[in-house]
Amino acid sequence: MSTVKYSVCLIDDDKVYQFTSKMILEATQLTSKIITFFNGKEAIDFFLAPENQHIDILPDVIFLDINMPILNGWNFLELFDKIYYSLPKKILIYVVSSSVDDSDMERSKSFACVTDYVIKPINKEKYRLLLSVPG
Repeated sequence: MSTVKYSVCLIDDDKVYQFTSKMILEATQLTSKIITFFNGKEAIDFFLAPENQHIDILPDVIFLDINMPILNGWNFLELFDKIYYSLPKKILIYVVSSSVDDSDMERSKSFACVTDYVIKPINKEKYRLLLSVPG
């Protein structure tokens, strides 16, 4: 039985979190590629580059931290929301944060491109569940 493999993008400034998340995601055996960015500016520059707007280069899923330097998750979403519908494929975005603040959860719902708000840490079973959501 063939398992679907997803291309995943991690946008988080915490190097330890990125490392552990990559290890956990690889352990799910549901990923084909994992690309990482340490802030929203690096990520938005990637998504805005014409050469990256091909279906085989764009990720299927983004795990986006809120609190980052240079360009935080909210600012990334404001910019990404403007290009979301012009991309050649639908990308699931999970806002990932240690914040349990209801205002953050509500704010994430104001972006059409956001699939859900997920509280850190994320274990292997949770990643499996999130990656099994149909696009």
